Amino acid sequence: MTSSSVAPSPSGSGAAPVERADVIVVGAGPGGSATAAYLADHGLDVVLLEKSAFPRDKICGDGLTPRATKELISLGVDTTGWQRTKGLRIKGGGHTLQLDWPESDAFPGYGMVRTRAQLDEALARHAESRGALLHERTSVSAPVRDSAGRVSGVTAKRLDDSGRATGETVTYRAPVVVASDGVSSRLATAVGRPKREDRVMGVAVRAYYTTPKRDDYLESHLELWSRDDAGNRILMPGYGWLFPLEDGRTNVGLGTLDTTSAFQKTDYKDVMRRWVEDINPEWQLEHDESAGPIRGAALPMGFNRTPLYADGLLLVGDSGGMVNPFNGEGIDYALEAARLGAELVAQAMARPSDAARERVLAAYPKVMKDELGGYFTLGRWFAHAIGNPEVMRLATKYGLPRTKLMPLLLKIMANLADPTSKGASDRLITTLSRLAPSA
Repeated sequence: MTSSSVAPSPSGSGAAPVERADVIVVGAGPGGSATAAYLADHGLDVVLLEKSAFPRDKICGDGLTPRATKELISLGVDTTGWQRTKGLRIKGGGHTLQLDWPESDAFPGYGMVRTRAQLDEALARHAESRGALLHERTSVSAPVRDSAGRVSGVTAKRLDDSGRATGETVTYRAPVVVASDGVSSRLATAVGRPKREDRVMGVAVRAYYTTPKRDDYLESHLELWSRDDAGNRILMPGYGWLFPLEDGRTNVGLGTLDTTSAFQKTDYKDVMRRWVEDINPEWQLEHDESAGPIRGAALPMGFNRTPLYADGLLLVGDSGGMVNPFNGEGIDYALEAARLGAELVAQAMARPSDAARERVLAAYPKVMKDELGGYFTLGRWFAHAIGNPEVMRLATKYGLPRTKLMPLLLKIMANLADPTSKGASDRLITTLSRLAPSA
């Protein structure tokens, strides 16, 4: 393929310059950067557009399960020095259970923790190293469509160091556009793909804290206890986490689902402050003010925007609602979609006609649903079941003591079943996911 190039505007025309490529990827989060890297590896000309400049922060728990770790290994990212985790410590109902990550032929026996500021920049630079052309401070404003209504590019504005528009506008054109532009996905919305109301939505808040405690386990509190103004303990809907970093800090946060009646009525930042006070005797947490205040973000779950491909626009990551309803994890699914989507795009671009190319691209929604649809449906059922915090309280009180059951639940929650294994737990999870209706 030829390298991407910018065509200058005709003299005196005032028209925006046009840059052409085989594929345009919008958004350099994990899904977008991984897609760009894989496409470049396939020999395609890729332009990767990012509104911000690296390093930049994103609201996230920063935890990477073995499923995400596997995808990073497949992508070829150097993870030397990243915080590794041995497993998950679960607290609730007066019980504590520590579970190691299961090691199998399908997944490594360790996870990692990496701030999104570090992770996203590492992935974007990796995409550059593979041959993708990265444009930072480039804000995509709208899709470009051809006469048939097919997406054939995007228009974008250049931004200065402070994030203001410079007045320069560029048009990017390509046969395929990948939207990896987050939960709001301006591109998907512009072409008429709104969020689905029948899908679970979550919200998470987090901040960084210093702590003298050193840990190589993720810690999850399945009962989120807070305090009211009178100091009385109250049970809130949701769960909390503490994910250790290699620099002596920990990512502290909490998440909840819109399946609870308190979803729209709760100040979760305030809940988190009170929860941190309650757990502080053990952790001795000090808010890292330099890393910013408590901040929140929405979590789009279970393929909440469809179709994942149509008319030249392919969705990857949060833009397509690729977040696990069991645990709010989205990085691994964004990376997985990047790998599978890039393979289809590469196959499509090798076809001799537009019609043949479109047939290959049209397979993307089925590929993703075959891979994750049944599992996401199980997760949606689970999310509705725990919408009442009392259900979660009872489940943790009577479930955590059953130590032989919990490794199975860990595999379910983190989607770590080995589909090739003959073990009973792996076969059970694989069968349930296959039998569940596709999300």
